[in-house]
Amino acid sequence: MLAEIITIGDEILIGQIVDTNSAFISKELNKIGVQVYQITSVQDDKTHILKALTNAKENADLIIVTGGLGPTKDDITKQTFCEFFDDTLVENTEVLKNIKHIFSTYIKREPLPSNLQQAMVPSKATILNNEHGTAAGMWFESNHKVFVSLPGVPYEMKALISNDVLPRVINHFNRPFIYHKTLLTYGKGESEIQEIITSWEEALPSSIKLAYLPSLGRVRLRLSSKGYDNDFLVASVDSQMDKLYTMLDDIAVGYEDETTIQEQISEILQKENATLSLAESCTGGSIAQEITAIAGSSVYFKGGIIPYATTLKSDILGVNSSLIKEHSVVSLEVAEAMAKQCRKLFDTTYALSTTGIAGPTKGDGFDEVGTVCIAIAGPQGITSEKFSFGKPRERVIKKAVNKAFEMVLKEISKN
Repeated sequence: MLAEIITIGDEILIGQIVDTNSAFISKELNKIGVQVYQITSVQDDKTHILKALTNAKENADLIIVTGGLGPTKDDITKQTFCEFFDDTLVENTEVLKNIKHIFSTYIKREPLPSNLQQAMVPSKATILNNEHGTAAGMWFESNHKVFVSLPGVPYEMKALISNDVLPRVINHFNRPFIYHKTLLTYGKGESEIQEIITSWEEALPSSIKLAYLPSLGRVRLRLSSKGYDNDFLVASVDSQMDKLYTMLDDIAVGYEDETTIQEQISEILQKENATLSLAESCTGGSIAQEITAIAGSSVYFKGGIIPYATTLKSDILGVNSSLIKEHSVVSLEVAEAMAKQCRKLFDTTYALSTTGIAGPTKGDGFDEVGTVCIAIAGPQGITSEKFSFGKPRERVIKKAVNKAFEMVLKEISKN
């Protein structure tokens, strides 16, 4: 059971927008046992779209197309589908009714002729009602293949996938089960991990595949399997994952989609009735952003400060300027003083600080670009570490953020 996703739009190909639609669709299809064979992006050009549809028909059972359904002249998906299926456009009364309802209820004006033209759809299509927009979704069947055309607006596409497309795919196709389980680890690189788990990896059943998914400061380990006996599938993967977790228990922080390191920190701090504050220099508020993305974080997170300029470390945090002058703004001594002063300023159980040289220039630091110092002040004293994260700037900041969460989790777990 294979699928192909085709995204239409010049804006994707020139990098004006990021294609998040394909990632969402792939994940949702995988949940119901549909494997995505290929993802293709094409411009708003009839010849290229027709070629993509023809190729996809040879490769996949299900072809999902997003984009090109708007009211302007550059949106040519419907006309192209008509040519592909030797079809014509006809006015659909339900789509027309939906367009008028959206304009009268939300936009508060009469639709333009170009808006009403969106009610013209291929006669061979089964219409998927778009409650959130004026472009209808369309379902085509031809020679045991299914083609689905969806609007490119993410929230419209997601609703149609969840409410219409997935239920239809489940009813239409006989699908195997696909099961993934992903372990999150922090603190070791993929080469180090491979050395630890080599004998286990070599003994894995051929039906279970292991994938290393490294990113900056963390590695995800995904086990995957597929088949028609779901209970056996889950039991087999879970059994192997238990063994993997045991071998990596010092760096494992949970399973993707079940828990994150940020959620674990949240749980521990709330359980201990503890609080946290931040003094972020080189990370510029990135740590606070990830903390406050979690609902309920206001219970334990009091706030943070971004003393980006060197003078603010003294003027606001109260770090002794002579300490900065003696050791440099990027030093363990200054990072520790920042954490200590931050804890005092916000009156929190724990405080974390970051100071570093993200680049591309050294700024006020003495060390090389990529140097970052992280410190945590808590009831048991101050812990700090100095790192060299290399280049470029984005890498340095992301690795610093991931390392900061790793250090926080270790520190608050001591109790």
